[in-house]
Formats: sequence, C-alpha cells, structure tokens
Amino acid sequence: MAENDYYKTLGVDKNASSADIKKAYRKLAMKYHPDHAKGDPAAEEKFKKISEAYAVLSDDEKRKQYDTFGSADFKQRYSQEDIFRNFDFGDIFKEFGFGGRGFSTGDGGFRFTFGGSGSPFGGRGARQPAPKGSDLVYELPLTVQEVAAGAEKTVSFQHQGRTQSINVKIPKGMISGKKLRLGGKGETSPYGGAPGDLYIKSVVVDDPTFSVEEYDLVVHREIKLTEAVLGTSISVPTIEGKELTLKIPPGTRHKTKMRLAGHGLPHMKGHGRGDLYVVVLMHMPSRLTSEQKKLMAQLAQTGL
Repeated sequence: MAENDYYKTLGVDKNASSADIKKAYRKLAMKYHPDHAKGDPAAEEKFKKISEAYAVLSDDEKRKQYDTFGSADFKQRYSQEDIFRNFDFGDIFKEFGFGGRGFSTGDGGFRFTFGGSGSPFGGRGARQPAPKGSDLVYELPLTVQEVAAGAEKTVSFQHQGRTQSINVKIPKGMISGKKLRLGGKGETSPYGGAPGDLYIKSVVVDDPTFSVEEYDLVVHREIKLTEAVLGTSISVPTIEGKELTLKIPPGTRHKTKMRLAGHGLPHMKGHGRGDLYVVVLMHMPSRLTSEQKKLMAQLAQTGL
C-alpha cells in the first residue's frame, strides 16, 4: 500500500504551524471543492485526500501520532472513521464560505455530509456503518532461524485490562516489519461497530552469526594474508545448519563481498529466496616471528 505524506498533500513542511496548515487547506479546498469543480472525478478524489490530511494535521494528538509512527503505522492505528471522528467540517466550511450542510455531484454519486462520527465521505447518501474498533499492533521478536523455517508462537497481550493469549502460526520469511492480520481481535467499537483487528508485527532479533538485510543474509569470514594472496577455500555456514565450501580466488581484497545465490531467507509470499553474502576479512598479524620478518623482507626485495 502506498504511503500518504499528509504534509506534501497540503503543501506544507513538517514544522508548519496550525495557522499555516489551516491556510493551506482553505486554499486547496476552495480549488477542489466539488461545488467549484463539478463533474471532475479527479478534483473529488483530490478533495478527499486534502480533507483527510487536514483532519489529521489539525488535531494535535493525531498529528503527534502521525509524526511519531509514520504514515504506514499510523494507518494501522487509525481507520478513516477514526481520522474523521469528532471533526466538524460543517463549521470549517461555513468559515471558508461554503454554505449548507453538505454537497453532492448532482448525479447521485459522491456525497459529502457533516455531523456524526466516522468519515464524512459516503456513497450515494447511504447510511454509513458504525465505526469499527481500534486496531492493535503487537511486536513479536523472532530469531533468524524462526524466520527461515516458520514457527508457532503463543502471543500474550493486555486487552481491556485482561491478559489474552493466542496461538499464531508464523509463516516462513516473516522478516522485520512484516505483519499478520488477525481479524476481529482488536478493540471493541464504542459505537456498536465491528471490533478492530490485531496485527502481529515481526521484529527479528540480532544473531551472532548472521545479519539480515531484507531477505538476504550476511556472514563474515576471516582469512590469512597468505590465503588472500594465494587463494584458498573456506567453509561457510547456512541458516539451515549446513556448511558450504566457498573458493577464495588469489588476490582477494579485504572486505570483498561474495554472493551465494539462493541461500538467504525464503520470501514470505511467492517463491524464491534471498542470497547469502560472505564478507571476506583479511587478518593482519600484529606481531611477526623473526622467521616471518625475514621472509617478508625477502618478499619486499622482490617488489611485492
């Protein structure tokens, strides 16, 4: 789902004052209000977007939540009904010079109404369903191995003053930020609507061997100076506990990154896997024996 930048939608920066936000919305509302742009579907859609942006940024608490969590997480916490709840567009538009309690395209299509809770955008004047309850987000720590193989976890969380436990099947490839939706497991609606949803959000914990970059895995392996110069073969672990042999060509430089295709994490949806990258580190000895110094001096004489 594409993210919405409410500040860009209104054409203001993130430090804009409440007065600047209101001024920007008034200017755009005068341009795109369907009473001024009759029959233009693009204008109607634009008006919806700027109205949603204004409903959020003009409310101190919603704006704080939006700035803190970003667009994607904000949308998980606030439905459209939540965004427009207790927001009186009637007073706003009267102040801006729009009369009446609403407007319509005149063909029975898009309709805007004032008053009540929930989103003011409806279709063909039909009664809007009661707003659903708030969604909940639970961050679930997962090991890299659990992401690779999938897992079954018991999630315990506080809900309405009580501890609830749910068994959840974690699919393969649920890397950090991916979510599972459990419908109807969120907060109950104070308006008699459907309950909200519970979202299980993955957080992959640090691993001593592998670091994670999306679906790719990265391991570091150290080789000797002579091995870097002459070439060698090294053993590389996989997430499944196997060992692969990787050939290091002569002249390999420090921090060279080599790819083992298809040995990363499985994709959460669809086929395929990420890759396993091996970062080759060259060990530079801090001390040399007298014999080693002698040999190094001989090498230096050859121009190496």
